[in-house]
Order: sequence, then structure tokens, then C-alpha cells
Amino acid sequence: MPSPFPGMDPYLEQPAFWLSFHNRLVVAIADAIEAMLDPQYYVEVETRTYYSDDDNSVLIGIPDAIVVSSQPTNSTANNTTSGQSSVAVQLRPQKVTVPVPVEVNERYLEIRELATGEVITAIELLSPKNKRPGKGRITYEEKRNAFLSSLTHLVELDLLRSGEPMAMKGRFPTTAYRILISRSYQRPVADLYGFTIQEPLPTFPIPLKKGEQELLLPFQNLFDGVYDRARYQSRITYLEPPPPPFSEADLQWLNALLASRRKA
Repeated sequence: MPSPFPGMDPYLEQPAFWLSFHNRLVVAIADAIEAMLDPQYYVEVETRTYYSDDDNSVLIGIPDAIVVSSQPTNSTANNTTSGQSSVAVQLRPQKVTVPVPVEVNERYLEIRELATGEVITAIELLSPKNKRPGKGRITYEEKRNAFLSSLTHLVELDLLRSGEPMAMKGRFPTTAYRILISRSYQRPVADLYGFTIQEPLPTFPIPLKKGEQELLLPFQNLFDGVYDRARYQSRITYLEPPPPPFSEADLQWLNALLASRRKA
């Protein structure tokens, strides 16, 4: 059974599904591109690794008792008999949590020239950590800037409604999802595909060397295959709308779309 949505399924953005969906989709894209590539190229699945903690603050406990000095003062010494001494109040520790860095592995794709190993095109599927403040965003922005200042094309796929979109300039409508195609020989100009939950995923180009025919990636077909193979139709409960909140128009559309499924 296919997804009830015509394009991106927002329920897949939930933490319970996103990681497996991300990894499956990256591999599906790699396989689809490989089937269309000229023999002078190949696709490599790369992994970006860093350590991150969602909470960057360090929690420090404050004791709920103050130590009383065991050394008597003059005033107490006069009233202290032999064998008596001041008693230190026992500290009672508080339970706190400390940030424990977790290893994060993010997959992305590179199309390389077979003869030289040169990276021709990088394809990134953004993760939640890339779109919120912290190590994940900083690490990705550094890599993104390196691509944008090089001769490598960048294809950036944003299938997450939450978080802060990546920087870009110009006047364009705000949409839930975005695909950015940045060809090295056209920078700083790039192509932006914006779409909503009510629209199918677009077919978009994968640039190669200048003058060579670009590949057309049928994104909706790839998504449908991943959704079916992972059996998300049996794993997702389409009840309450997932976060973040939808616009009123999208919420009404979503509830109407899922009404029959929720009654089943």
C-alpha cells in the first residue's frame, strides 16, 4: 500500500522513522543514479561523523547543606568541654545530568570521476541536527561552504518541515520542503524547487560536468519504492498530526486526506 500523501509523508519526519528513512533514501538515490551514469563516473556513499549533544549546557548541582567548620571559634571553644567537638553537616548530593557527546553518522553522496577521483557533484539529504543550532548545523555548514566555494556541484534535499532552512538569498515563497541545485559554473545563482505536503515530489536534475547532459532523478518514484520496501504503511499510525504544527489550510487538507484511514 502506498503512502496516503501525494508526495513527502510528514509522519516520516518523526524520530522513530527518520533515521531509517534517511539511510534508505540515500541508498535508493545512489542506486538510481548509478544506473543512469556514464562509465566515466561512479557514486560513492560517504559518511560524515562528528560528536554532538542536543543539550549544550552543563548542569551543575548545588548542595543543599553548608559545611560547618570542624575548627571551633573562640566563642564556642569556651563552651566546649573536653572530648567535645563541632560536627560537620553531612552533604546530600543532588542528582544531575551531564551532556554526553554521542557519535553522529550522516550519509551523503558524491559523484566522482573514475579516472581522477574528482568529486563532480555532492548530494546531501538534510537531517534534523543540520537544521537546529549546535554541532550538527555547524559541521554541515562548514561542509556546505566548502562545496559552494569549490568546483563541485551541490544538490541539497530538505524534506524536514521543522528547523531553520539553510541560508539562501533572493525572493522565493516559503514552502515546507526544498531542493536546491547549485551548479558550480552558475554560482551564486542556483535553482530552488519548493513544494508542500499537498504536492508530489518533483523530478529534478543532477548536474555533471559542464556541457554534459544532466541526469533526471524521478524523486517520487524513489520515495514510493522506499516507503513500500520499508513497509511504513503497516508501521505508521496516522492519527494525530505530527509536529511541527501545520498551517490551517494544510491541517484541514491533511485531516480530510486521512479521514477514511482513521475510521478503518
